[in-house]
Order: sequence, then structure tokens, then C-alpha cells
Amino acid sequence: MAGAHSPETIRMMLTITTPDHLLYGSDYPYVAPQVLTASLARMKQYLNEEHDLAPFREMILHKNAEWLLGKAKTKPTADEHHGKMIVRMAEIEVFPQYLSDYLSFANEVDRLSVEREPGVICLFPMQSAEDSTQIRILEIYASDDAYQSHIKTDHFQKYKQGTLHMVKSLKLPSMQPLDPETMKQIFRKQNSTGKK
Repeated sequence: MAGAHSPETIRMMLTITTPDHLLYGSDYPYVAPQVLTASLARMKQYLNEEHDLAPFREMILHKNAEWLLGKAKTKPTADEHHGKMIVRMAEIEVFPQYLSDYLSFANEVDRLSVEREPGVICLFPMQSAEDSTQIRILEIYASDDAYQSHIKTDHFQKYKQGTLHMVKSLKLPSMQPLDPETMKQIFRKQNSTGKK
């Protein structure tokens, strides 16, 4: 990754590949040294601050390259936080002519993911009442391992590859739960209500 990299770019790449396939590239000497220095500093900053990307910081910055070039004896893995819950609010804009087809894909992958994957706690798609092409999906994964497993499933790959041409824009901002314990109670309450 080089040039106009961002947390959103990395997150989108992680929907089609695994962290051990991502590595930083400077584009030197085609980019001025002062621009490279500022770009690298920006990447280091958001890799420190974005809690879902932080485990991959050293992999992206140098460990994956060392492994690729035969300078490391063991394949790199994430440093920490693999047991930490991941919460995202996917922000998706769909081309109007594909809206019906997209909704079918989205509903199917969300249903199958929750039914079949223990680590997928919630995939809850919503549609804006003001603009039907604006889709939001609340995503909650038990851990990064659960997320990495999710994006390798057949049903996710069917959704991803089948909707690439339908999506006008995609953002995957991570959210930090302010009260994780209360969030757990919400799901327990939903379960108890459903049993009545």
C-alpha cells in the first residue's frame, strides 16, 4: 500500500484478503522524500489509533515484507487483541438500478452468517427512509479471528463478488462501544422476549 492509503482502504482490502498479504510500499523515488515521510507518519498514527487495525500494525509496516523476502523465520501474525470484539457500521450507497438485487444479496449473506457462524454476533442491515439507496449494516464480531473467518466463507464471497458492480461507495468505520456490558444485555433481552 502506498499513495492515498487510509484506514478505510485497509478495511476494504481486508474484506477480500488476509492481513499477511498487506504491506507498506513507499513509491520511492517517484514521490518526494518529505511527502513519503508525512505519509508514513500518518499511516503509523492511524494504525496505532484504530483499534481493529492496531493488531496488524507491525505486519503491514515491515513484518510481511520481511517474511516475503525471506528475512523472517516465522510467518507474521497479529500482535494482540484477537479476542477483542469488533463493531462496525458499514455505510453503503448502491446504484439505484441494482437496488433490488443488492438487497437480496445482503439479506442472504446476513442471514446465513448469523445462522452458521458462532463468531458473527450481529449483521443487521438497514435502509434509509429518506434515500433507499443508502444502506447501513451494523456488524458485530466476537473477535478479529471471527471476522477473518467470516470473510473467507462461501456465502460472504458470493455476496462480495456478486455486488461489486452494484456498490457506488463503501465505508467501513469502526465503532468503539461505550458500554459493552449493556450491549450484551440488549441481546439477552431480545432472546428472552422472543421466547415469550
